[in-house]
Amino acid sequence: MPSGTEKIKIDGRSVNVSCSGSAAKGKPVIVLLAGLGDGLEKMAGLQKTLSENNRVCSYDRLGEGASDQPDGPQTFADTGKILTGVIDRVAGHRPVVLAAHSLGGMIAARYAPAHRDKVKGLVLMDATSPTSVADISSGIPESATGTAAQLRAQTLAVDKGQNPEKLVITDGKVRSAGNIPVEVIKHGKQYLAAAVPEYGQRLEQLWTAGERKWLAVSRRSRLSTAAQSEHYIYVDQPDVAVHAIQRVVSQVAR
Repeated sequence: MPSGTEKIKIDGRSVNVSCSGSAAKGKPVIVLLAGLGDGLEKMAGLQKTLSENNRVCSYDRLGEGASDQPDGPQTFADTGKILTGVIDRVAGHRPVVLAAHSLGGMIAARYAPAHRDKVKGLVLMDATSPTSVADISSGIPESATGTAAQLRAQTLAVDKGQNPEKLVITDGKVRSAGNIPVEVIKHGKQYLAAAVPEYGQRLEQLWTAGERKWLAVSRRSRLSTAAQSEHYIYVDQPDVAVHAIQRVVSQVAR
């Protein structure tokens, strides 16, 4: 696929894809996955910086940005089919590094174990916890009132598919993708405590525990903290995101 933004057909659906930069021999293609509610434009700055020395592509999942709407409720298998179609088109036989934020991180980490032939490295930026449904259910009790009760109800509704992608978000065990290099980065600024003071500290602890769980995706994974960042690590501390991705890319290239 040439550089620029274009719509491609995958499984009869129109998917908006953007690619830039060029891949040197032996280097992987970087595929960026945004979080829930974000299109590829949200990661345009990160893509531009990385594409100075790499081939980088991003795409809008169904229901996001300029891609088609999903026909109905989606599973992780459905999002995986679209991701496979994107990778086949933008990378061909080249290895791929998935660099993903929030829900994109959960999608990438669940995709990689079954696609070891394609995915040779992962960067998970404040990825949604693999036990996110249980985390919100226990972190904010049913007896909560006010803002906390609203946050609990909204989050559980989103998990059931009330989101732009109609994706039903379920908890699951972290499966291994083998021995690929993986960087897990968590936020350092505790923003949840300000949103729901009564339960914020507990939610932060559960979030950190969730990030640690993702380490099981590979025997070569490491966890770091973006000390000055809230949830959007690649916006708040872009250098942290860029350096992590470049480290994984160089390990894959070796």
